[in-house]
Amino acid sequence: MVALTSNDFLTVRAWHRAVVGGNEIILRRTSALEHLQLFNGYLHEKRIDVYAKRRGEYENINYCIVDTFEGLDYVAFGNVLCTSVSQTFNDMLSDYDNVDELALVEGLSGYYFSNGESFDGLHIKPENADKFNALKDWAAEYYDEV
Repeated sequence: MVALTSNDFLTVRAWHRAVVGGNEIILRRTSALEHLQLFNGYLHEKRIDVYAKRRGEYENINYCIVDTFEGLDYVAFGNVLCTSVSQTFNDMLSDYDNVDELALVEGLSGYYFSNGESFDGLHIKPENADKFNALKDWAAEYYDEV
């Protein structure tokens, strides 16, 4: 079964609330960036990325199955759980070859500009530092190029 898509809602957050709100799942990766309002997302979006303890019924949700949510840093927006900013970026940097590069760079840029043109406060794991350092100048100049 396919869950509702972003076309059915005025905002991405409303879509997320309707589809994952109140469930024991955590938004991750691009979906987290959208919910954190660091990435605008795409028109006609159908996919939602989540951490879950078991696979759900929706085929358009990418379930990353975990035994426990311990060790994941996440925040609650009402009834929607979402990885924290630092957790989201670390998750994406650690699996860089399989993530949406545009979302990652635009998300980093959004963080940079909403944080007084600084990456201070972002906690990047040592194993992700090289990839982060390779992307941070691009992210800082992202809107200069648009």
